[in-house]
Amino acid sequence: MDTKFEGFPEEGERIVYIRPIAAAELPDEIRAQIGDVETLYSVNRPDGERVALVRDRSLAFLLARHHDLAPVNAH
Repeated sequence: MDTKFEGFPEEGERIVYIRPIAAAELPDEIRAQIGDVETLYSVNRPDGERVALVRDRSLAFLLARHHDLAPVNAH
């Protein structure tokens, strides 16, 4: 099949990975700000650099798409 699919960005760096982060893994100063939340979601570049940390999985996807990025689940 030679039809180009237009749903994904051309460049690999437009992909970001959304993964759950246990609050216990975060530094004390961040845990102090999030209250009783047990899981946050990080938005990461392919090289692993965290570019955002949000409270909700759907917000992580929305944030990525708002910035013209292609979010992908990571475990």
